[in-house]
Amino acid sequence: MPLCIPPRATHRKRRTIGAALAVAAVLGTLTAGLSATARPAKAAATATAPTGFVHPGVLVSRPQLDFARKQVNAGAQPWKAAYDQMTASPYADLSRTPKPRAVVECGPYSNPNHGCTDEREDALAAYTDALAWYITQDSRYAKKAIELMDAWSGVITSHTDSNAPLQTGWSGSVWPRAAEIIRATYNGGWEQQGRFATMLRTVYLPEVINGSNSNGNWELSMMEAAVGISVFLDDRTSYDKAMARFRTRAAAYVYLASDGALPKTVPSQHLDTRDKIVKYWQGQSTFVTGLTQETCRDFTHTGYGISAISHTAETSRIQGQDLYSTDIGERLRQALGFQATYELGAAVPSWLCGGSVKRGLGPVTEVGYNALHNRLGIAMAHARTLTEQNRPAGSDNLFVAWETLTHGDNPN
Repeated sequence: MPLCIPPRATHRKRRTIGAALAVAAVLGTLTAGLSATARPAKAAATATAPTGFVHPGVLVSRPQLDFARKQVNAGAQPWKAAYDQMTASPYADLSRTPKPRAVVECGPYSNPNHGCTDEREDALAAYTDALAWYITQDSRYAKKAIELMDAWSGVITSHTDSNAPLQTGWSGSVWPRAAEIIRATYNGGWEQQGRFATMLRTVYLPEVINGSNSNGNWELSMMEAAVGISVFLDDRTSYDKAMARFRTRAAAYVYLASDGALPKTVPSQHLDTRDKIVKYWQGQSTFVTGLTQETCRDFTHTGYGISAISHTAETSRIQGQDLYSTDIGERLRQALGFQATYELGAAVPSWLCGGSVKRGLGPVTEVGYNALHNRLGIAMAHARTLTEQNRPAGSDNLFVAWETLTHGDNPN
């Protein structure tokens, strides 16, 4: 993806009382749709890695996998439809031939695309096969997942060009999900497991662990990858570092009114004036609860950021720290509700993105909605409508896949 940021939109230096009241009226309507339950958010405490990591513990836990398998075997919906969708996809093809390469070169919009799509899709295929293995207990799927992971761990040495950090983040988010399931649940042997771990530690982790000052979805995806890799490697130091960067970036990605007149920022970006912040926020000068740094860019990129927040929070929960009950969860809740409102077709007011948004949020709501609504009991009317409307949620072909199957109304 490119590092392009649109020019700062012209904004009025003074807002009339009438305009302010109009904005307030719209926000009141939106808030009602976001949640009928107002819950004060606790500040996120300093997270530390667990003394011992839970495995499988990247995005999906064993109890969640057991629930999904039980529902599929019972023919219950929407899980059976989600499973059928997954196994009918090319990612579940047992005749798939992996396409590893030593150097994956990804420019803006993956141009050039030397191995970018192949890497992402092979990682998604390995995760798909790992899920299929667990649900069916058919060892062919486990062996195919291992084949894909071994193919890449035996070849890849680096990622290059401008999109290298994002490419590494996307693929690096998915590989550990597959590896965690296989290592923790398959007893048929994985001889090259150590080589795969070395690949994550030497090729992927160094590219993502120090973050990015690009658009927020980049660093959020990179931290998702770093957290997942750290779990697989039982690396407490990297886990703590990645979680700290994640919390800072998540707070700077989704605005809450409690942040003050301007959004929070990432110190290394030096967004020290209102003009710089407005430019970074795609020209948006009116800041309202639930708005994200990329809302006015397009909802697709916004969905990447929201998804990475929910994935990282879910991994954190599995590992023993519930970020959903902190300000991170509140930001996720509000972001889901705000974007869902307009994704569902609500009229866009003139103060928001110049009166027009680019919809296309993607299959990204299941994890956050399940955690916040089903586990915590928070009413999320618009997010619920959008989530149920989009079931079964498929894959974005980047780093999101099959989340109705794994997290749809999953109580675990």
